[in-house]
Amino acid sequence: MYNPQNIIEVSSVYKSYRGSEKPALDGITLAVRKGSFFGLLGPNGAGKTTMLSILCTLLSPDSGDVFISGISLKDNRTKIKGTIGYVPQDIALYPTLTARENLSFFGKMQGLSGAFLKERVDFCLALANMKNLSKKRVETFSGGLKRRLSLAVGLLHSPRILFLDEPTVGIDPQSRHFIYESLQKMNADGMTIVYTTHYLEEVELLCDEIAIMDRGKIISAGKVAELLAFQGQGVLEIKTDAPVSEAVEQQLRALPGVDSVACKNKKLTLISRSPTKTIADVLTLFERQGIGIVSLVHGATNLEQLFMSLTGTVLRE
Repeated sequence: MYNPQNIIEVSSVYKSYRGSEKPALDGITLAVRKGSFFGLLGPNGAGKTTMLSILCTLLSPDSGDVFISGISLKDNRTKIKGTIGYVPQDIALYPTLTARENLSFFGKMQGLSGAFLKERVDFCLALANMKNLSKKRVETFSGGLKRRLSLAVGLLHSPRILFLDEPTVGIDPQSRHFIYESLQKMNADGMTIVYTTHYLEEVELLCDEIAIMDRGKIISAGKVAELLAFQGQGVLEIKTDAPVSEAVEQQLRALPGVDSVACKNKKLTLISRSPTKTIADVLTLFERQGIGIVSLVHGATNLEQLFMSLTGTVLRE
């Protein structure tokens, strides 16, 4: 049953591609609240872009359904399209047209015209801080400027929901910061934003709720702080006074309850089904080996650790 507090509801969605042994989406069920800044995250190949393409009406699921503002994707795609904006991962602009010409073209494609179209183009150029570049051809722009113009295109028709697929890939820090600030302001003004990325630090900065995808499934979803508190308890982060040898690392992997060990310089991250016992075992092992502990933290403190605790692996690129 539709919950009016949710602007997006996904129900048991499956999607497969011809020639692939496993489904791209394997029974996805998901809800996004109105006005939330929602992060859809996971490694490359997790199914994020496929899920986003279905939400944006670009693909149809093999089974299941999607509701946008209570409207079924099966019933009225046209009405749904008028309420959403989409900023794709790949730059989708006409390089030989100017910034203004690109915005005018895409605005007409959205059904805008006349004085209102000009007003929206001017507004979006100002929003992207590109008024002084409006007559420049896109082929002369840096990657960061192209990303900013792509964001402006997605906002032309004043969508209720904005979908962004890896919007900061390959851009400079200044443009990335500009995009962050713009999105945060739009969300504060009431726009629902769905943001896909495999950069976990972006999600921690921007999103209040997340869903973690891996291999076509949702493996965890909820508020960031709550997920860290309740699902990251199996994480142990240990900093030592000297690098740990490969032999000691193997002994750590062999400890009862330990599912995985990641070692980088003087920092160890262990995932354990029995963290309290593992702490005692590690202390005993390190004392026997003469290894000093600088710090030991129990529980996930960031999304990278949470992801590792849920999947047993670091985030794949």
